[in-house]
Amino acid sequence: MIKVGIIGTGFIGPAHIEALRRLGVVEVVALCDTPLSAAQGKARQLNVPHAYGDIDALLAHPGLEVVHNCTPNHLHAEINRKILRAGKHVFSEKPLCMTGEEARELVSLAETAGVVHGVSFVYRQFAMVQQAASMLRHGQLGRLFSTHGSYLQDWMLLETDFNWRVDAAQGGVSRAIADIGSHWCDTLQFVTGKRITEVMADLSIVWPTRKANVQGNSTFTSGQGEALYEDRPVSTEDAGSVLFRFDDGSKGCFTVSQVSAGRKNRLNFEVNGSVASVAWDQETPQQLWIGHRAQANQILSDDPGLMNPDVAHSAHFPGGHIEGWPDAFKNMMLQFYSAVREGRVPAKGSSPFATFHEGASVMFIIDAIVQSHQQQRWVKVSA
Repeated sequence: MIKVGIIGTGFIGPAHIEALRRLGVVEVVALCDTPLSAAQGKARQLNVPHAYGDIDALLAHPGLEVVHNCTPNHLHAEINRKILRAGKHVFSEKPLCMTGEEARELVSLAETAGVVHGVSFVYRQFAMVQQAASMLRHGQLGRLFSTHGSYLQDWMLLETDFNWRVDAAQGGVSRAIADIGSHWCDTLQFVTGKRITEVMADLSIVWPTRKANVQGNSTFTSGQGEALYEDRPVSTEDAGSVLFRFDDGSKGCFTVSQVSAGRKNRLNFEVNGSVASVAWDQETPQQLWIGHRAQANQILSDDPGLMNPDVAHSAHFPGGHIEGWPDAFKNMMLQFYSAVREGRVPAKGSSPFATFHEGASVMFIIDAIVQSHQQQRWVKVSA
């Protein structure tokens, strides 16, 4: 069994643990959080045998091989550095870090360490997203014309919706783009096999001041009751739209929003080619729309027997058996831990899961989007 430690026990840490336990080859032996009492309480709740209130102590745990970084954004870079310097395989929540400079440093450290490194871009792991990517690779859509879509949520709709992600010091200078737009960009770069090289962005803050619960807010919570609030200025965007260009000259656009009432977690995209189109919506994840000019359009379901043979393994059950976000998360972990077991350090552009290379690529896109909005012009994405 591969011994694993988890740093961070908020919303996403337990999701990592649940996915890892489904693999059958991984043992979560320890978790770390502050204060120590919180880590101990979470360890009891999740049936993890050891708890630490200090990262260095966790990294010294006997036999520990892999560490998952599930902390808030502003801690990602420093904790990833510590994990790499300790010689452990590392799986980081996104974003990889807060700046492009940090991204370059972390890629270099990962390559020097010679460990397996991954970033939690999960949407490429859905069976129908894998199918769309396979269809493009095999020429079933023809030449790529354009790509468009959105990622819409409503969990920041109200003036009283506030948590650490709103604070630029903790979440970064970008919020909606970095938080959910990053997923859209990684997914479409994976599906198309192309790299976003230039962007033009227009971002919006709908609540210049938000009312923060003085007792604290958690991610994805609602109903604060008789809470006491204080006004907090907001400098990170709630929504935005981006025009972009791929490295092959094809073009596209996408919109992100965390203030779209009724949209809970709707990542959707459409890819138009010279032969056919495909479209996918994360809220109906088992269906891939295939559009034609001279014949009836199709809805393909994630039945392994109907999918392209090279990606049929990403659907684990016969057609009609519901698979969703936790199953995509499992796919991501399965690919990462296959690399760990085989001692296969991912080369740039060759990994089925997102590595620090892909994490850095998306950081460069985010940096360019922020710069484009600030300067109101097209900006090239760093290589």
